[in-house]
Amino acid sequence: MFRITQNPAIDTVIKLVTVAVAMFAFVFVVMVPLYNVLCDVLGINGKTAGAAYTPVSSAIDESRDIRIQFVATNNEGMPWVFRPGSTMMTVHPGAANDTVFFAQNPTPDPMVAQAIPSISPSRAAAYFHKTECFCFNQQPLDGNASAEMPLQFIVDRDLPADIRTITLSYTIFDVTDRAANTLATR
Repeated sequence: MFRITQNPAIDTVIKLVTVAVAMFAFVFVVMVPLYNVLCDVLGINGKTAGAAYTPVSSAIDESRDIRIQFVATNNEGMPWVFRPGSTMMTVHPGAANDTVFFAQNPTPDPMVAQAIPSISPSRAAAYFHKTECFCFNQQPLDGNASAEMPLQFIVDRDLPADIRTITLSYTIFDVTDRAANTLATR
């Protein structure tokens, strides 16, 4: 048996600490890139750009119809009513499109939410450009209030021809505790 010191108890502690450090290194160094590769390969968790897209002028491809499906989900413990204004729309690549999502805070207290987007199939994420989105910022909402939250997007003309349906899904999270400054300045 491999011994570092003359004391078996200290040897055990050193080995356990080494194993724990190796496990943390694996989680923080290897797991995130491995997760991203698996998502790309399996076509799940399509990530969108976190900033507004600046459109470039291009012609609209009216020969193609792309179906966009909208899904809204509340994170566990989020009491808001959250839904798309329309669950589906058909668009042409290159055209600017508008829709809204509806949010209602049924509690008596002001809250702040953050929506996280995901696109499926994941390879469509590079071709789905949001020019305006409620997901770019946290959304404060007073108690018993509601709001329509705008979304403007363009599906790129270079979208692969085999992709005919794109699902844009938002999960909304309660970030009130982390956004205390937002509520205090209102």
